[in-house]
Amino acid sequence: MSEPVDLLVIGGGINGVGIARDAAGRGLRVLLCERGDLAEHTSSASTKLIHGGLRYLEQYAFRLVREALAERERLMRLAPHIIWPLRFVLPHDAGLRPAWMLRIGLFLYDHLARLKALPRSQALRLSREGVGAPLQKRLTRGFAYSDCWVEDSRLVVLNALDAAERGARIRTRTTVESARREDGAWTVTLHDAERRQRESVRARIVVNAAGPWVGETLLRTLAVEARPKVRLVKGSHIVVRRLYEGDQAYILQQPDRRIVFAIPYERDFTLIGTTDVAHEGEPGPVRISAEETRYLCACINRSFERQIGPDDVVWSFSGLRPLYDDAAANASAVTRDYVLELDHDGPPVLSVFGGKITTYRRLAEHALEKLGPHLPGMKPAWTGDAPLPGGDMAGADFDLFVGTLAAQYPFLPEATARRLARAYGTRAERLLGDARTLADLGETFGGDLSAREVDYLVRHEWARTSDDILWRRSKLGLRMDREGVARLGRHLAAVSAEAGAHRP
Repeated sequence: MSEPVDLLVIGGGINGVGIARDAAGRGLRVLLCERGDLAEHTSSASTKLIHGGLRYLEQYAFRLVREALAERERLMRLAPHIIWPLRFVLPHDAGLRPAWMLRIGLFLYDHLARLKALPRSQALRLSREGVGAPLQKRLTRGFAYSDCWVEDSRLVVLNALDAAERGARIRTRTTVESARREDGAWTVTLHDAERRQRESVRARIVVNAAGPWVGETLLRTLAVEARPKVRLVKGSHIVVRRLYEGDQAYILQQPDRRIVFAIPYERDFTLIGTTDVAHEGEPGPVRISAEETRYLCACINRSFERQIGPDDVVWSFSGLRPLYDDAAANASAVTRDYVLELDHDGPPVLSVFGGKITTYRRLAEHALEKLGPHLPGMKPAWTGDAPLPGGDMAGADFDLFVGTLAAQYPFLPEATARRLARAYGTRAERLLGDARTLADLGETFGGDLSAREVDYLVRHEWARTSDDILWRRSKLGLRMDREGVARLGRHLAAVSAEAGAHRP
């Protein structure tokens, strides 16, 4: 058996890949195993926001909000291609939270952020502002504030890519079937579904970042006696045709004291979410219920002039949030903070409970701080100033980079150049290579997806299936017809044998 890795990370969501990237950059030998695709579950089912969490102030979660706001500013600099500012409109709805409470909350939100890359909040007269036009006339007052949008599943993939380039081994479609402590290390049995092979590896430390399966992994796979501290909450979103003009998002208060977002999405759509529904069954793939769909439609219909119903939904997605169980009575009130639990009764295992996508980088730093006594000689923290792959653009100026890319590849339609720049940043040049015409990019499957882009995703980003490409590496599934999906499937089947020799 080969020499043990320093860290075996179970789970290819944002927390797992964040820890793997940080550890690899500190000189550790890292193996990450994900039984499906990267970001296949919770990390691709978020509301796509890098934010402080305005509503968490009601729960007095000041530390979490402060940390999240600091990370918001930092991540904008490190990944300007997949993270960008978004202005939110918060209508004041009479009978719900009073205006003075909203004003105080936004004042705190502004001042908890130490850096000032985004504009501060302001009061609005919705009857006089263009952003008030889509709203019902009864909503006359409101506020505006700023947070950020993120391409969530691409954030996961780019962390994995950077980890791999720093020496980590990233194994997708690979299940950790069992693990046991023996001779001062973990002996772990892996099953590679693609190669239909089992193998044993040794690891000094296991990091359990299995998301919704964190409790199950701890008890069943690692055989660690512990009370599961995870509380599963289902969050669902719907996507409809664009509800309004403009780049602003809306944050809508509801009579049940929840808030629901309406956000511009993929140019031609509006994303609406999220729900908070307690999930009592086993962890696994989940779908939106008819009741959730009706709830989200009703939330929009309370505030917007344009009314929608279930028939207007063009796509929906759901995920399970593995929150730390703090015994809160209401699912919406469960803490979004993270908890790291270390069991070192023998070779250590660190389990990750909770967390939010905004604070994944700090979570990774805290995880390695906790493991530090077991990793002598580990290099210091480094991710706070290191751009993610594709984010190394001059001055973190995305618009300047788009202009440069368009000039370098003048045959690209403007929308395609912008999409590729958003998805890949400076790595778009590697994808496009020596192409001089659209024909050089090969077959087009629809939604401007080319064979060259597909091949790049297979070779460099662990994409294997149509869903990997259309719903996680991109959202081109919104623009692809059945015939295009079928042709994409045939192309993937044709290149799979060749790709096997180049898989990262």
